[in-house]
Amino acid sequence: MRVAIIGGGIAGSTMAMLLGRADIDTKLFEQKDSLISGPPFCHLHAGGNLYPDISDKQCVTLLQQSIDFAKLYPFSIDYRPTVIVAPKSCQKSISEFLPRLNLLESEYQKIVKDDPSSKVLGDSSNYYRLYDEEKLKQLSKKKSEKIPQNLDDWMIEPSKIIDFSQVQTPLIMVKEYGINLFLLSAALEIELDKQKSIDLALNSKVEDIKKQGDKFIIYSNGKEEEFDYLINASGFRTGIIDDLLGIHEKRMVEFKAAYVSRWDECNTLLPEIIFHGKRGTQNGMGQFTPYPQSHFQLHGMSKNITLFEDGLVKNQSSSSYPALPQKFIKKIDSGWSSDLVEFRTKKAIDHISRYIPSFKSAKVASKPLYGAQQIPGYDPSLRVAEVSFPMKNYARCEIVKVSSVVDMAKSILDDLDIDSKRLFSPLQSSDMQSLEELARKIAQKREYPKALATKLIEQKPSYI
Repeated sequence: MRVAIIGGGIAGSTMAMLLGRADIDTKLFEQKDSLISGPPFCHLHAGGNLYPDISDKQCVTLLQQSIDFAKLYPFSIDYRPTVIVAPKSCQKSISEFLPRLNLLESEYQKIVKDDPSSKVLGDSSNYYRLYDEEKLKQLSKKKSEKIPQNLDDWMIEPSKIIDFSQVQTPLIMVKEYGINLFLLSAALEIELDKQKSIDLALNSKVEDIKKQGDKFIIYSNGKEEEFDYLINASGFRTGIIDDLLGIHEKRMVEFKAAYVSRWDECNTLLPEIIFHGKRGTQNGMGQFTPYPQSHFQLHGMSKNITLFEDGLVKNQSSSSYPALPQKFIKKIDSGWSSDLVEFRTKKAIDHISRYIPSFKSAKVASKPLYGAQQIPGYDPSLRVAEVSFPMKNYARCEIVKVSSVVDMAKSILDDLDIDSKRLFSPLQSSDMQSLEELARKIAQKREYPKALATKLIEQKPSYI
């Protein structure tokens, strides 16, 4: 059997790695010069606490999927926790978050009881912790730890810098950690290059596909090749492949961006901090994600920061591909103007500094992280999706969150009738120094600071 994978994002690269482990003849077509260069990700959604409006069922699924992802790619996890904050402008009170947190803690306990190797988030009886006003006052008087050893240590600095006149208490600290996409890109490139059954074809755009009987004929770089099985992992361009195969599906595509700042006045480790708010409004969720060397990645879920006017589109009846306006395609393929980078990054800094006033002094550090995300169907709140099989020997990857790749891969391996139990051993790096060097080269080549290719916490801390 010969398998073709179109797209070298996290979905396509993961599938290639697993097929390589199964010694399946596989070719991965990626039109860019390195892997995982699509929409940015930085957060292990171990419970979906960034999305208070999605169902409990989706949150529980995200918890299990995140655990599976962390087990497969342990080197990529940045073990810094996440602080959940409800500003006074937020429509939800802190008490409304607690039933779900209790559900997730209970589910995590069950998962660990059934499989002790799943204890990747730390003590299952301590999935989250509340910090009331009195506790925060006590912590604010303590000296910040150079390397936090427990959750209280991580909360010291937030207790000093957050403007508590703008937010509700208590604050919530959750064991949701970070993911480093540049380390993943480097590790998967090294791994796929080693696997003898994998043909990693970078700089290879698929120009056409024809179905001949049970075979797929793929045209790329002036050549045509025949395959027995096709995996469509082409992200927001998934619908283009569907169109070539004569398949019609409903889907949406959304263009988003996250902004890279540098806050030189900050020389202390911080957790990720989420300021909840209604999507699409001026009070939309703010996401403050720390990296080394005083770098912070920022989201603001309003239309002049992370979201864009006309940035969410549906497909038309004539095509499975939701056609983004050309201005977004130009950004994806050619980059941004310096004026727009400056304008939107400063808007993101202003958004966060409403709650962290001293952050107002932060500066633009680089161009944004950006890309378009596909959403199966017409529900923009969907956060859990994996894969579909619209025709024989054709798998269409439809992940919305990166942690869904393990469930996606298991379904495709089942369809291929491959025993997958032995394939999901952790991807390890015997030489972390070389891995980090390649990750930094990838970041620099994409015009991002090397700090974004470096984990905030190098060693697994004691609370794990």
